[in-house]
Amino acid sequence: MRIFSGIQPTGAKHLGNYIGAIRQYVEGQDRGEPAIYCIVDLHAITVPYEPARLRERVLDTTALLLAAGLEPERCVLFRQGDVPEHTELSWLLTSVTATGELNRMHQFRDKSAAQRELISAGLLFYPVLQAADVLAYRAHEVPVGEDQREHLELMRDVARRFNARFGEGLLVVPEHRIPAVGARIMDLQDPARKMSTSGGSVEGTVYVLDGPEAIEKKLRRAVTDSEDPFAIRRDPAAKPGVTNLIDITAAARGVDGDVVLAELAGARGYGDLKLAASRAIVTLLAPVRERYAGLRSDETYLDAVLEQGAAKAQALAAPVLADVRAAMGVGSGR
Repeated sequence: MRIFSGIQPTGAKHLGNYIGAIRQYVEGQDRGEPAIYCIVDLHAITVPYEPARLRERVLDTTALLLAAGLEPERCVLFRQGDVPEHTELSWLLTSVTATGELNRMHQFRDKSAAQRELISAGLLFYPVLQAADVLAYRAHEVPVGEDQREHLELMRDVARRFNARFGEGLLVVPEHRIPAVGARIMDLQDPARKMSTSGGSVEGTVYVLDGPEAIEKKLRRAVTDSEDPFAIRRDPAAKPGVTNLIDITAAARGVDGDVVLAELAGARGYGDLKLAASRAIVTLLAPVRERYAGLRSDETYLDAVLEQGAAKAQALAAPVLADVRAAMGVGSGR
């Protein structure tokens, strides 16, 4: 089974990224044949950015993924812009993608509303490139967070539509893999919003590279509610802040939320819940933070990892693109 997922190089990675995607990447190395992971620098240019900073962030993200446990010998890790098959397949897939579908994407509406000067065409076609990223490898599984479910459904529709028009079996219709626990980590200060580096609050966002003191401070200030703190319970509608802390603790420890609730049955109040959450997060992220600094300082090694990964990725994607071109009648056919 082939596994594929892409990760943005923009912004510092937070707890939601780690639980929803990065940890799944590491686990996927044991199941993928191969597991393919892409740092999507082409997606990053659909909104305003600084070129030099983009290159730096690609290396930041590479170092973080390696620190989290990705091993270049056990997976394919590369930079999207180094494999041109992604962009060509994206253009070819536009022939079976409806503009109405793209206009209805929630992320397009949200991101375009935030743009003050230029709403790029790339922002609209973002999901088509995302589909090409996965379909170029005939991947069977895509580990993602809950927020990407809509894009995955579009991707599946595009693959089905392509096969129906040009030949069954040409593209694999992928399945998503969303973690059962912690699929959607919310902002600690505003539990109605997803934890985010762009739309969330600094105080409500736990970053993967935060130290123990910073994590503990943010958790102490996390929003709960005014209800009886001795009756800790999971209720997403009535108690979103408390529910978020329970889910975070469970996801960080890799247990079910009921386990956390049972352990907190004798809690003295929400302070015990916050302490349990902070300890779980510190334990989860400490090894990554400790390994990151040494990896990030060796840019020669990071570039070599990405270059070697791109060569492996291109060897996998080129035959798929050749099949697509032949089926569509594009090019000389020789």
